[in-house]
Amino acid sequence: MDVLGDVLARERRDALGDAPALRHDPTGRRMDYRRFATTAWKAGNFLRNEGVRGGMGVTVAPDLAPPAILSLWGAGLLGAIVSFDGVDEGTTALVAPADALDGYGAGPGTRQVAYGEQHPDPAVAYFERDVWSENPTAPPDRVAPDESLLRVDDRTHRHGDVLDAAREVVDRYGLGGDSEVVVRAPLADPGVVAGGLVAPLLAGGTVVVPDDESRGDVAVGEGPEPRAVDPAEVL
Repeated sequence: MDVLGDVLARERRDALGDAPALRHDPTGRRMDYRRFATTAWKAGNFLRNEGVRGGMGVTVAPDLAPPAILSLWGAGLLGAIVSFDGVDEGTTALVAPADALDGYGAGPGTRQVAYGEQHPDPAVAYFERDVWSENPTAPPDRVAPDESLLRVDDRTHRHGDVLDAAREVVDRYGLGGDSEVVVRAPLADPGVVAGGLVAPLLAGGTVVVPDDESRGDVAVGEGPEPRAVDPAEVL
């Protein structure tokens, strides 16, 4: 597996099936591998229909709501470059909570997508409505390992770099199908993306977005788990 889309390939989705992929404790939402992969595909197809292509910029709000996580994966399937910072003239799409969207000051060249609730502006797409009706197949875009996936502070991280870092986390911490990896650091850190969102799924384990009562096997960041991954040492 060399690019983000390999982690959610059809054969892996079907093989892992109803195993838990995402546990979002603040809302009680659960997604198995079949549903997570299919919804990420839909998110990719939706962003593609909004004009996103390989090499284009997609800004995603740096929170751990399921639409933000799925937008990261969907954009990655297209070869788009995801940022968790602000927007500029090169930002093709912006995905953020409806009540935070206006604060980005996106211009007319940026397609805006709200989640959580519908934005009062009818020109703004609504993630929960528009993604669910999309084609439930993997986007046809071809992505190479040396293409950029993340942009943080004007530095880009390639698909191959993120997958290599995730594999190292899997090996170092012995992650497997029963592992629950709790994301306890900001999503805007590339080490959190690799260690907290990619590594667990690479291993067939579960990504956990915590509330105050959550516990798991490994924390990405600082938490009560018996082992902790330092994002700065990941990527």
